[in-house]
Amino acid sequence: MALIVQKYGGTSVGSIERIQAVAERVKRWREQGDQVVVVVSAMSGETDRLLTLARQLQARPEPRELDVLLSTGEQVTIALLSMALAASGCPARSYTGAQVHILTDSAHNKARIRDIDAARVRADLDAGRVVVIAGFQGIDEQGDITTLGRGGSDTSAVAIAAALQADECQIYTDVDGVYTTDPRVEPKARKLDRITFEEMLEMASLGSKVLQIRSVEFAGKYRVPLRVLSSFEDGAGTLISFEDNAVEDAKISGIAFSRDEAKLTVLGVPDQPGVAHRILGPIAEANIEVDMIVQNVGADGSTTDFTFTVHRNDYAQALDILQHIATDLSARHVTGDTAIVKLSLVGVGMRSHAGIASQMFASLAKEGINIRMISTSEIKISVVIDEKYLELGVRTLHEAFGLDRAPAAAA
Repeated sequence: MALIVQKYGGTSVGSIERIQAVAERVKRWREQGDQVVVVVSAMSGETDRLLTLARQLQARPEPRELDVLLSTGEQVTIALLSMALAASGCPARSYTGAQVHILTDSAHNKARIRDIDAARVRADLDAGRVVVIAGFQGIDEQGDITTLGRGGSDTSAVAIAAALQADECQIYTDVDGVYTTDPRVEPKARKLDRITFEEMLEMASLGSKVLQIRSVEFAGKYRVPLRVLSSFEDGAGTLISFEDNAVEDAKISGIAFSRDEAKLTVLGVPDQPGVAHRILGPIAEANIEVDMIVQNVGADGSTTDFTFTVHRNDYAQALDILQHIATDLSARHVTGDTAIVKLSLVGVGMRSHAGIASQMFASLAKEGINIRMISTSEIKISVVIDEKYLELGVRTLHEAFGLDRAPAAAA
């Protein structure tokens, strides 16, 4: 007997028919002898509907009351799924986040989980029931309802799996696994049988939308095996687990990209200690996250050009801040560019294979794609390129590193 935690997103429970299909899938797992805990999101579109209602009353809804409102979406789903399971002959019991005491901090709309009391869940499992839990929500020490932010149901599922020491946490979604890149950009993208936590974390942070980054961090920290599967078709999906010797055969596991990039440059800044802080300090105070940074000393040796990237949504605010900073620093000019993207190679095999960066740069150069910025880590190489070259860049690298071909079987 295995203990399995399954998470179903809004699309998977978007109608009564789909809820009934989920119930049938859960029943099949129970019939093969496994204990099952199900974590669900609100029905597709429900959270947006509730947000729209709130904003008709307040432009910026009061965070505590917004959490009370948004948490009702998942409450509807857990009740309906429990009814569907009962109708199929599978005993079930539903719980809100507060009822199973998913304790969080008090940061409304973006709370973080501190602890989970799994006693009630274990008692129900031992009594032969399926336990259905509302994702995305918890309760703080004052007894107030909290929510975990967009995509928080993934984090709820992983946290519950960790608390129960589950054998596996299965994330059911509208895709059948993790691919070498987005199939909508490269039709030859191949589904991966497995990927490491490190690689998935990089893929998620670099633009892959398959899993929420916090859930991957949580799973890696508490060593919870994750599996991404399709809600609409059978298959083994993609297992996200710990590195093993087999991954050394593959240089690259995937290509991630982000279209939400913007680049800012301050030209002719005095080349002196503390100038980077004087530029980035006000940016950080405005709660704007900075990604890639490049600093080049000018030809005169006394000035420097300072370039960094931010999320495209933060571009206008960051540009305004920089223009004020440039005046204070007597900088020559401030420029910006929103027509850029970030393209990244990810793979733990980089640790044991030399020449990957060189191969990447040569492949892009052959197609006339100019690299504007470069950033590297132990298992990642990211470049900034012009937005118009994104799809060509993805396809070029996918072919150059043979990602359309399944890895050779181990001898």
